[in-house]
Amino acid sequence: MFQLKLYQRYLMRECFAAIFLVLAAFLALFAFFDLINELRSVGKAGYQLGHAVLHVALSLPGIVYELIPIAALIGTLYALSTLARHSELTVLRASGLATGELLMTLFRVAVLLSLLTLLVGEGLVPFSERLAQEIRAKALSKVISQGGFDSGLWVKDGQSFINIRKAMPDARLEGVRIYKFSSVNALESVTDVEAADYEPPGHWRLRGVVRTILEGDTARVERFESQVWRSAINPDLLSVLMVSPESMSLIGLLSYTQHLNDNHQNSDRYQIAIWKKIVYPLATLVMVALALPFGYSHNRVGGVSLKIFTGVMLGILFYMLNGLFSNLGAINSWPAFASATAPSALFLLVAMSMLWWTERR
Repeated sequence: MFQLKLYQRYLMRECFAAIFLVLAAFLALFAFFDLINELRSVGKAGYQLGHAVLHVALSLPGIVYELIPIAALIGTLYALSTLARHSELTVLRASGLATGELLMTLFRVAVLLSLLTLLVGEGLVPFSERLAQEIRAKALSKVISQGGFDSGLWVKDGQSFINIRKAMPDARLEGVRIYKFSSVNALESVTDVEAADYEPPGHWRLRGVVRTILEGDTARVERFESQVWRSAINPDLLSVLMVSPESMSLIGLLSYTQHLNDNHQNSDRYQIAIWKKIVYPLATLVMVALALPFGYSHNRVGGVSLKIFTGVMLGILFYMLNGLFSNLGAINSWPAFASATAPSALFLLVAMSMLWWTERR
C-alpha cells in the first residue's frame, strides 16, 4: 500500500493550509466587491438585497474555479518561503532530498487541486452561474440576451434565420420573426409570432402567428391563433446565452459548438473555451513548479513579503494573459489549442528555466 513519508505529509499539509487560506481571503475580497457592484441594482424593479446576496453567493463557485491556480501559486510560494526562512528546507536538502523529489511532492498537492478545479468547473459553475443569472434577470424583468443588436437576438436554424425580440428566463419568447430560405437562398416566407412557449419533448407553441408566403411575384398571408413549431432551438440552447463560454460545462460547450458548426457559424470562441476547460485544471501543476525556485532562496529580512508580492503579481499576470490570449485567439482566428494553452505554456517555460538556474547555483 502506498505510504507517504513524514516530510511529504508535512509539506503537503503546510501547502494546503496556505493555499486554502489564500483562496478564502480572495473569495472574501471578490465577494465584497461583487456585492458592492450589485447594490447599484437594488431597488430596481423587484431586485432586493436578498437577490443581490444570493446572486453573489451563487457566483462564488465561478470565482473559486478561476482562482485555484493563482491561490496554488501564492499559497505554495508562501509555504515554501516560510519553511525556507525557518531553515527547514535547508535541513531537508542537507538530508539528501533532491529537487525532483520535492517537486513530485508539490505535484501531489497540484493533482488534488486540479481534481477540485475540474469538479467545481464541471459540477458547480454551470449550474450556479446559470441560476444566478436567471434570478437576476427575473428580479429585474430583463431578457436573456439582446445579442448585441437593438433588433434583438439572432439565431440560425438550418435554412431559417430567427429574430427574437425578447427571450425570457422562463423559456418564453416574445416578438419572434422567422425568415425561411430555400436551398438556393431565396426567401420563401416570413413568419411573425407574438409569443412562443416551449412544450416538451421538442416543440414550441406559437401564438398570434402571421405568415407571409412569397410565391414568385406574389405574396400570400396566412393567420393562425396557435401553431406548433419544431426547431433545433430549445431553452437549453438559449440559456447558453445567459453565461459566458468559460462558465459552461464541457458537454454544453461541445453541444453548442456542434450546433454552430452545423449551421456554418463561427465557433472559435467556444472551441477556445473547450480547450481551456481541458487545460485550465492542469495549470496548478505549472504554478507549484513556478513557486519552488522561490522556496530555495531564504532571505530573512523582508524575504517572505517580497515573495508574496511577486506571487500576487505573477498570479495577476497569468489571469490577464488567460483572458488576453482567449480574446486575441477569437478575434484573429488563431488555433484554439494554442490560444488556450499559451499562458500555461509560457509560465511552464519560465518555471523550468528558474528550476534549471536554481540547480546550477
